[in-house]
Amino acid sequence: MQIIESFSELGNHISQIPAEVKLKAYLHNAWFSVENIEKALKGIEIYLQKENLQKWLAPYQNRLPTQAPKKVAVVMAGNIPLVGFHDFLSVLISGHTLMARMSSDDKVLLPYITQKLLEIQPDLDKRLVFVEKVNEADAIIATGSDNTALHFEYYFRNKPHLIRKNRVSIAILNGKETRDELENLGEDIFTYFGLGCRNVSKIFVPVGYNFELFFQAIEKFAGVRNHHKYFNNYEYNKAVYLLRPVKHLDNGFLLLSQNEEMASPVACLYYDFYANEEELKQKLNLQKHKIQCVVSQNAWWKGSIPFGKAQYPELWDYADGVNTLDFLLNL
Repeated sequence: MQIIESFSELGNHISQIPAEVKLKAYLHNAWFSVENIEKALKGIEIYLQKENLQKWLAPYQNRLPTQAPKKVAVVMAGNIPLVGFHDFLSVLISGHTLMARMSSDDKVLLPYITQKLLEIQPDLDKRLVFVEKVNEADAIIATGSDNTALHFEYYFRNKPHLIRKNRVSIAILNGKETRDELENLGEDIFTYFGLGCRNVSKIFVPVGYNFELFFQAIEKFAGVRNHHKYFNNYEYNKAVYLLRPVKHLDNGFLLLSQNEEMASPVACLYYDFYANEEELKQKLNLQKHKIQCVVSQNAWWKGSIPFGKAQYPELWDYADGVNTLDFLLNL
């Protein structure tokens, strides 16, 4: 397929995005540090390796491109750089027309990448448009908060839709982790300042767990305190904890507190104890609709991935566990 060749070639250009484009994206949204933009681009570069594209699409060889192209609107989130790229790729590669509604927080990087894609395959401009309104779409893919999702589901109730809600990711520790492994867990916590649905926002630890080695390991990420938005959140949440008061652990840039909730605020990490694996399974089953992914030491927990891998999903690791290509090819 020509489009596989085109996206593969686009992948060769991803690492060459000029520094001034990254800086423009950062100046537009200070959460998009150049380091985090480069991590997002690295993930996309891996997506677009030809062997990965071919492996992803192999089960659909006889169904691509769709014989019944539709106008598919994608309402993109803006919590981390280029978070809507997988949907962008999926709609175009399935043969539909993409109506992309970008988040106001992420309006720099995708238009630049799109320009490069159109230089590679100019005829895609017939199937790719950036929009503010999506009422003319035949189908909708949207990502947002739980409240926004309710609005989407009502507004698009008469059209095929794939609506994603708030999800978080968790880590399961067994107390046998090394410092290096806990440093890798730190990547899952601090990448994108914890703003992504694949960021670990809660850890489950054995009863009696000692956090000393954990704090030593994550000292590697102390530089987040130099980011004004992150540190403002840290200081605000610390003040809240002290005023209420909330029992917590504090290393100067991350606040740990025991909490039954799954989604922790920026600069905070929730934890909870478990006495045995069966008890933990029961806890997770009650919250499975809120969990995006699980990380553990060498992926020892069934269905988990290793520490440090949360932010690098494969093309076939679909958000919320819903197969986007199946949705698109069944329209």
